[in-house]
Amino acid sequence: MLVVATASARGVPPKRRHVITSTSGSRFFGWKLLILLCVSLSCVLVLAALFSLHSSYLSDADSSNHFKVTRSTVSRTFHGPPKIAFLFLVRQNIPLDFLWHVFFKNGNVAKFSIYVHSAPGFVLDESTTRSSFFYRTQISNAIQVSWGESSMIQAERLLLAAALDDPANQRFVLLSDSCVPLYNFSYVYNYVMVSQRSFVDSFLDVKDGRYNPKMSPKIPRERWRKGSQWFTVVRSHAEVIVDDDVIFPVFNRHCKRRPPIDNRKGKLNLKLQKQHNCIPDEHYVQTLLAMHDLEGQLERRTLTYTLWNQSTTKMENKGWHPITFSYANASPQRIKEMKGINHVYYETEFRTEWCRANLTSVPCFLFARKFSKGAAMRLLSDEVVGHFQVSAMLDTPP
Repeated sequence: MLVVATASARGVPPKRRHVITSTSGSRFFGWKLLILLCVSLSCVLVLAALFSLHSSYLSDADSSNHFKVTRSTVSRTFHGPPKIAFLFLVRQNIPLDFLWHVFFKNGNVAKFSIYVHSAPGFVLDESTTRSSFFYRTQISNAIQVSWGESSMIQAERLLLAAALDDPANQRFVLLSDSCVPLYNFSYVYNYVMVSQRSFVDSFLDVKDGRYNPKMSPKIPRERWRKGSQWFTVVRSHAEVIVDDDVIFPVFNRHCKRRPPIDNRKGKLNLKLQKQHNCIPDEHYVQTLLAMHDLEGQLERRTLTYTLWNQSTTKMENKGWHPITFSYANASPQRIKEMKGINHVYYETEFRTEWCRANLTSVPCFLFARKFSKGAAMRLLSDEVVGHFQVSAMLDTPP
């Protein structure tokens, strides 16, 4: 901005005001004005470039922030015993709440916390669950979850973030709405707490169908892992999962489930079926921890038993799916067999994982899925998870 100060403004008589009247003076003034205009134009162009760059940066930042899970900064100090945070990732209610009620009732309330991710807006209270342990345990920032999409692992991260707000929570166990405990609370607590390692099913995925080359270089092929989504992690690893704003966006963009065949789409199905069939929840935690060089701090196995239907017919039509245990096939003998498993073999790595906790041989599994209500009732009647009163189960369920 060009400012001309008048003589009167400075207390100088008007006759002493300097005015350029000569031809050379006019030429000098013209050059000065031209230079000023050029400088101004250059500033405008520079500012425009900076604005464009800033806008691009903000756009990238917003994209990154979209995937961040916020958690409050809390002190790591706490009073009382360390706790296990039981994280239930469910569709809506908890159908096996009656079994878990007995499990928690026979435990120490000072040694556990419960967090539930359910459908947004759903409330666990006296009208929706028969167990008071689940009252108002659902997290407030729940999202809509779809199987085979990144929303599944985002829900896991939200559960972990909520549980991390309590510094007493030192272990974090992810469970589904069809999971059951195979032991009483005391056994589960001692098993999990004695180990300083996380339990994460993780192995090399050598097939080409899941890994998308577009993930490189942020996720190199040699760090790509696969495994069960049902994990038990220590606090430091839970923090790594929640604080991640690098790997999750890559999964959200490039790890997608292949759409099912739709006869209405005709030849388009051929193109769609060539896409990578990536199931995010079977890769994310495993790959993330591998990227952070944390595999040496893991027991590379899950604590949740699953029996897979591996029939050829099922594989051709739908792929492998877990078998649901009913009352009939949840016999004491079957439960004993589950609890007797002491190793897991990983074919892609020619690795036998002998089940240990703090270098001591232990049964591999503390939980199992998928169990029907009938199968859960049989576990109660056999007092697998602890003593219970039959009269307490006679109330009409919500």
